Amino acid sequence: MLESLISKKHNRMKAIPILLFTVLLAVACKDEKKTLPQDDVSVEEEGKAEKGTLRQGAFFTEEEGKAELLELESMYSNKEAWEPRKKMLKSQILKGLNLSPLPNRTPLNQVIGSKRIRDGYSVENVYFESIPGFYVFGNLYRPLDSTKKHAAVLSPHGHFPGDNLGESGRFREDQQKRCATLAQMGAVVLSYSMYGWGEGFRQLNAKGSIENPDTDQQSKSHHVPLALTMQTWNSIRAIDFLETLPDVDPKKIAITGASGGGTQTFLMAAVDDRVSVSLPVVMISCHFFGGCNCESGLPIHESAEHFTNNTEIAAMVAPKPMLLISDGADWTKNVPQVEYPFIKRTYSFYNAENNVENKHFPHGVHDYNYDKRSTVYAFMAEHLGLDLKAVTDESGKIDEHESELEGAVDMLSFTDDIPFPSNALQGQEAVEQAFHEMTK
Repeated sequence: MLESLISKKHNRMKAIPILLFTVLLAVACKDEKKTLPQDDVSVEEEGKAEKGTLRQGAFFTEEEGKAELLELESMYSNKEAWEPRKKMLKSQILKGLNLSPLPNRTPLNQVIGSKRIRDGYSVENVYFESIPGFYVFGNLYRPLDSTKKHAAVLSPHGHFPGDNLGESGRFREDQQKRCATLAQMGAVVLSYSMYGWGEGFRQLNAKGSIENPDTDQQSKSHHVPLALTMQTWNSIRAIDFLETLPDVDPKKIAITGASGGGTQTFLMAAVDDRVSVSLPVVMISCHFFGGCNCESGLPIHESAEHFTNNTEIAAMVAPKPMLLISDGADWTKNVPQVEYPFIKRTYSFYNAENNVENKHFPHGVHDYNYDKRSTVYAFMAEHLGLDLKAVTDESGKIDEHESELEGAVDMLSFTDDIPFPSNALQGQEAVEQAFHEMTK
């Protein structure tokens, strides 16, 4: 098995002409259901991704994924051997993301809207420029006590489908409850839309509706290789934004998200040293690489100089605290027996095995439900110094009832009737050109 895997790997190291690469991606993105496999468990069972330089979707069988982990284990057995590889992987991942060197950090020009006071926390609409003219949109959840510095949490979202704005992205009930509860516990939380979602749909589609987005067009706009670059850069700038807030402790920055948001979680923890705690939910796998271009549409996993998988990328955060959440209904079903032991082995290089945990829900599904959130709250309370008692009832259970759901339109900084700033870039080509100008 191992020899066969290595042989296939070497065959994949051949370069793919850029034109053919572009055409293949365009074809792959035609069907929305096939471009959202990280949130559609059936896709993993329907077929494997084509073997090539890009590792996408169910690129490996489960056995091939296990074999690669064994190969990786044979390459390093201690901190001294691991650290140079970790440094190389970070460099190659950033290179694959087109973020090497990192673009200049231009002014954020952040805008924080009016504050809505809730029970034990507040909510504000925010936006900032990750590059000149390109806006990142989100909502800021804060504890009511602004006299001291608080831990901060980045909250990226996945592609979980919904019939309307309020059922998708950062507007979903589970995302709102998670952010509000963490704020009640004492964290400043930034929930932000991924590339081309939320208000960002209008930035890529000038005639599109923000309040009632065309999901097919949204999918087409989002599922481009640039999305992986921009989402990661947006997350880096999101930390920059959090660091400007007087009530944020820059030494306590966590990140958590599910599915595609889980991919952003472990990628950010791997490439940005400011992340001190990470909690990827229902995403870590050695054989599944994420089916969306915003997760695997660029050569971050394999190039002429390197190969890796999401399990090893997640291990790059060691020895910092990390909680992996997995379930029995998707590609994370083997985490307790396969991926988690591999990652824990890496933590052992630092004598930090107690800093990594896996909570597995064998009868759970691909989501970020109450049980998974409750586990996250406890882990963050332990490692960020948050107040778990603030959201615990008399029976010892987490009580999210004080988390008030916001109306989706109320969470928007711009609506169909409120135009974007005059400097806002319009369309995919304009965003790509502006980004390339930043990296010259």
